[in-house]
Amino acid sequence: MGSNVNCETFIHCINPTFRGSTMVPLLLILLLPNSLADQVCINITNVYNMDITVTNATIVVDRSSNVKCSVGADGCIFVCTFNTTSFNGSSVCLEATVKKYPFKVDYIIQQYSNCTRYLCNESDIVPLIGTLHTPSSYQKEMMQLVYIRDSCPVLFDNSKEVKMAFITAEKQIIHNIIKASKFETEGSILYNLTAFSLDVLNISAASLSSSGDSWIRLEAPQLSPQMVSPVPEICMPVGSLQSIQDEERIIGLVSYMQHGSFKLEQEEFSSMVLRIELLGGRRLQNLPVPINMTFRAAADTNDTLLCHYLDEQAWLWKTDGCQTVRNNQSYIICSCNHATAFAVLLTRPKQLAEVHWKILSNISYIGCGLSAFFTALSILWYVFSRNQKMDFSISIHVSLSGALFLLNSTFLLTEWGAKVGVDGVCVFVAAFMHYSLLCCFTWMAIEALHLYLMLIKVFNTYYKHYLVKLSLLGWGIPGVIVAVSLAVKDVKQFYGVTQMSMADTNQTNAICWITDDSFFYSLNLAYFTLTFIFNSGILITVASRICKLQPRLGTKTGGNAGRDLDTCKNGFTVMGLTCLLGTTWGLAFLGSGYVNYPILYLFCILNSTQGFFIFLWICLSAKKQRKQVMEDKMTSATVNTSGIKSD
Repeated sequence: MGSNVNCETFIHCINPTFRGSTMVPLLLILLLPNSLADQVCINITNVYNMDITVTNATIVVDRSSNVKCSVGADGCIFVCTFNTTSFNGSSVCLEATVKKYPFKVDYIIQQYSNCTRYLCNESDIVPLIGTLHTPSSYQKEMMQLVYIRDSCPVLFDNSKEVKMAFITAEKQIIHNIIKASKFETEGSILYNLTAFSLDVLNISAASLSSSGDSWIRLEAPQLSPQMVSPVPEICMPVGSLQSIQDEERIIGLVSYMQHGSFKLEQEEFSSMVLRIELLGGRRLQNLPVPINMTFRAAADTNDTLLCHYLDEQAWLWKTDGCQTVRNNQSYIICSCNHATAFAVLLTRPKQLAEVHWKILSNISYIGCGLSAFFTALSILWYVFSRNQKMDFSISIHVSLSGALFLLNSTFLLTEWGAKVGVDGVCVFVAAFMHYSLLCCFTWMAIEALHLYLMLIKVFNTYYKHYLVKLSLLGWGIPGVIVAVSLAVKDVKQFYGVTQMSMADTNQTNAICWITDDSFFYSLNLAYFTLTFIFNSGILITVASRICKLQPRLGTKTGGNAGRDLDTCKNGFTVMGLTCLLGTTWGLAFLGSGYVNYPILYLFCILNSTQGFFIFLWICLSAKKQRKQVMEDKMTSATVNTSGIKSD
């Protein structure tokens, strides 16, 4: 008896079943050791298992068609093209020709099969996955993708490029399946694959008309028929679907079995991953009525969870366009205004460990307390010295100190405001702290503007009502922004109680601050970025001017000793200007997107004590001004004396 096999596929697609000494298909799975083999031996060890051996190597195929391929401790992948053949008995050895290349090995068995072995190497696997990204890829190619992923688990865990290639090919296969699904009338077709469950839905115009609501309710497919999981409920906006032609109104809902392929950085998933795709790759964007997805909340209701979507251009998980709402502590509602190559999940934001949280909190409270004290001293000194003649620089320094005093004082009240239990108190504290923060950024920009006018644009620097105009800018612009934000509270509440959580404990800490992440990042980040770029440009220009002047100053003050002294003075001047212009706040850019403890500690120390350093700067500036006034008086007296003698 004989059995014929015809297969052009990866070895994972073949499903051998062994029954005693009956005929078996020729499964050519080849593993080449470091020394090339010239023979392959296939041996049926028992009813269900098959061993394929070459010199110093063995491949095992178990009863579930699981193929274990390895070269030493490393994984490998085989791509085979099979010809028709058969053999009797329980073992056979076949002659083969081996061709070895730097990253692959071709193993050619004449008349039977040609196979290629690939090492689990990024430069090999990414192009291999790319061969499956074609308009004709279907379920068989999806099985091959899964086989590649399972054969190289370490590579998939560590290579973002491989994951990107995998997701791209997988998405193409999903679209191919959606396109190939045939519907005579309204209905759905469920595909339960190894990697995901796909439910392809044909939504008729009649269903949209009869919904009687702004949304039509859909349910994501179960992960497997044997496993009932808390799949999300999806509400698609009726108006957006009605704009699609009837024959093209086909939606694919994908529930994924595992998250590994989507961990592009260090994301921590707290729900299943859901993908929403439309026929032909159609994209829904800027929807007036959002897509709502209701997820079952995590067991620990104290967790801070945020809805994300996968941006497949930047390959990052993002939150813009999505709002997260917790409903009665049992469900999370993700409300998103787009479905662009879309996947939504719940993930915990990167958090601080409890020990670092406590240390940083203590540093912040101590530093802010010191800054509040010294900025108050600066203000009091300025008030009681109003009779003295002061230049505009000191007045601007004191205004910045006033903004820092408001910020530091309000920061010390944020936890107290959240514990009071009165919403109005917490909203006031949050709004006032936001106003103080914007005032600080604005006065830092004014410091840079004044420095530019005084040191770079030296001529024609007199402006009528100069301080009044600067004060209107420094205190007025932030006031307008916060006032508008408070005025739209009936539409959207931007200020209130915010829960801060720690990575290694269930403990949360409530503070009064901005409650809407999109508002926080879009406004504060843009506002500070402009300030930071402007101030950094001024600082670099001034520092270069100081460096150019240093050689001449050193000569006047007496050789090398004078140059060393001038270098120290110039260094302290640049450091003082760095603090004065707030460029140390730029450390926030270095710590964005991940928890970087050295940057966090440096950020807290420098910026919570900024008021103290500005107090020192004001004292030095006032001392320098008094010295200049005394020198002017002495010069004037000398001139007057000379004039009297000449008379």
